Amino acid sequence: MKLQDFLDTKPLYYDEIDYTRMPRVYKKIKSHFVHAKIVHLIGTNAKGTTGRFLASALHARGYKIGHFTSPHISAFNERIWLDGKNVGDENLEEAHIELLTLLSNSDASSLSYFEYTTFLALIVFKQSEYIVMEAGLGGEHDATAVFDKVLTLVTPIDMDHESFLGNTITKIATTKLNAIQNNAIIAFQKHEEIYNVAKNIALKKDLKIYNFHELINEEDTVKIQNISKKLSLALYLQDNLFLAISALKFLGIEYVEKDFDNSKLFGRLSSVHENILVDVGHNTLAASSILAALSGKRYILVYNSYKDKNYKEILRILKPIIQHVEIIDIDDKRIVKKEVLQSTLEELGIKYTQFKKNKADCQYLVFGSFSVVEKFMRQYT
Repeated sequence: MKLQDFLDTKPLYYDEIDYTRMPRVYKKIKSHFVHAKIVHLIGTNAKGTTGRFLASALHARGYKIGHFTSPHISAFNERIWLDGKNVGDENLEEAHIELLTLLSNSDASSLSYFEYTTFLALIVFKQSEYIVMEAGLGGEHDATAVFDKVLTLVTPIDMDHESFLGNTITKIATTKLNAIQNNAIIAFQKHEEIYNVAKNIALKKDLKIYNFHELINEEDTVKIQNISKKLSLALYLQDNLFLAISALKFLGIEYVEKDFDNSKLFGRLSSVHENILVDVGHNTLAASSILAALSGKRYILVYNSYKDKNYKEILRILKPIIQHVEIIDIDDKRIVKKEVLQSTLEELGIKYTQFKKNKADCQYLVFGSFSVVEKFMRQYT
């Protein structure tokens, strides 16, 4: 069975997750993996861009490098980036065949979409010297947490996926930071509780957890400013660059500014036309970052949301830059009912209509989830 047909047999999302399955299956096939040095990314937001900054720099430095990220926007290949580009279909099919020879039929069948994809990436990356591996929605129980890591990067943590991770910042941070095995670098956090959790876990497990600024000097700061200007990075993307460069410093790898020339990851305040910005963000932390980046401007917001997201607060945050909202239809049972979203917009005093097509004389911000950006990119540009 071809890879895509095989993946289509697996649901993308689960109401409950068997946290014992990935470690159990990995134990059976662990001997077949020759690991590169793995840098693990955990957090709520910024994992994708931070990982791509780091992976791109490592590639530019001449290392064989793999970057595993999720989800994808247009094509599955986006999840597995190998030596500077998305993996090819032929390479994916070969890795799929190899992985199936390692797994029993029952294990291959039982693995979730994300678990199987994680193993698949490790097969693709078998010649890599470094692997930059992004966690899914979790931390200690995430499929990516089973592998031995040389470093963990902790991106900003906020409320998200509460049904799986916990309903307080402390609980969410504890679940995520428990994935740290030895060394970690923590990005700037807006919640003080996260630093407290990090300190307690470091003491309990005898870990070394650095704050990113401990590894950054004045020369790095100047380089980051120059790189950011060249790439036209929003402030929150500059923060991600700081974290990536702190990882290079920890690993003892020299870098130059041009190492980041091809490091931008699509879907993070990306300009697809002169009047259209798209962003795959889907939570309040992402909304706050976008507000800071676009403050003083006004956009038509092309939007929809999953029902488990705090869409009311997201819209309240973005309201100062919203001209009006155009609701884009998404065929997914997890999407909030349209009448509920409309009622929320009315309560917030935000005008709305149905999105039909973009107009050349209007400024658009497409935001709400990977699904929103995917739908927009497939049909309307």
